Amino acid sequence: MRFLLDDGQRDFARSLDSMLSAAQTPAAVRAWGAGEHGPGRALWARLAEAGVFALAIPEAYEGLGPLPVELAVAFLELGRHAVPGPVVETVAAGVLLSRVGGPVAKEWLPRMASGTVSATLLLDDGAFALDADAVDAVFVVSGDELRLASGHGPLHASSDPARRLFRVEPGGQLLASGPRVVEAAGAAADWAAFATAAQALGTGEALLRATVAYVKQRTQFGVAIGSFQAVKHRLADTLIGLEFARPLLYGAAAALAEGAPHAGADVAAAKVAAGEAAYAAARTALQLHGAVGYTEELDLSVWMRKAGPLRDAWGVRGDCRERLVAGGARWPLRR
Repeated sequence: MRFLLDDGQRDFARSLDSMLSAAQTPAAVRAWGAGEHGPGRALWARLAEAGVFALAIPEAYEGLGPLPVELAVAFLELGRHAVPGPVVETVAAGVLLSRVGGPVAKEWLPRMASGTVSATLLLDDGAFALDADAVDAVFVVSGDELRLASGHGPLHASSDPARRLFRVEPGGQLLASGPRVVEAAGAAADWAAFATAAQALGTGEALLRATVAYVKQRTQFGVAIGSFQAVKHRLADTLIGLEFARPLLYGAAAALAEGAPHAGADVAAAKVAAGEAAYAAARTALQLHGAVGYTEELDLSVWMRKAGPLRDAWGVRGDCRERLVAGGARWPLRR
């Protein structure tokens, strides 16, 4: 399959890149990790104006979608710029509510599409709700019940400080129940894995770009270390991993857009390839930056800390590979 973005999709990517480049996202990420959500919320408002959170919400609920290709374009940029917050979970919650339909969809989806409310999502297999302290709604699916959580417990540590983890309190307001909730939760998990794959690929690209820039200016024995053959090989391997993941991501986008029966398997393939490529890019960045790569003060750490959690969120690699073998059947999410 030959797949190329059209002019509108490329313009969308350029506009997001331009907006996020001017937004000082590393500072917003550090503030978010410290529990100061103001800069991150301001960033979210601008993303909502650009239509990012409307991409997975149907037009019937004042959204623009579902548009998986445009969503992949957007989340690649969000990954490249390390945008903090439960962006994936907000998209997944939109998919969940649109599939459930009824009063709960009419109440929440238009506001989620416009960015006036934010949300996070916890499905059966998840232990923690991401950024429950920063959003307006925490949706929880347990069995065939969809509930609005009434509160959450204390913060739990994550390897990425900007991924703030909370256990939700049991109970909460019952919003819907029955088989449609189970089906909607499966679709939400697929879209969450897909958006996470795009975010991971963008993160890997940012890490590779920063590493290439560094090896061009860091010298040893009087020459740039990027001129050493071993360094070139490491960077080439990292680039190949990322480029191999890219067509899998857009293949999954096309399958989701068509509602193809193999869409689940395509999403699993994209998730495992992008996650592994991003994690490899983080390891390459750490090695080639040397000791400076460990420092918190270097912006590189913002992306390095995201690579591992994005690899494992919404489907660890073992689960994704099992799903591929099973031809796309639903798989248990272990996070």
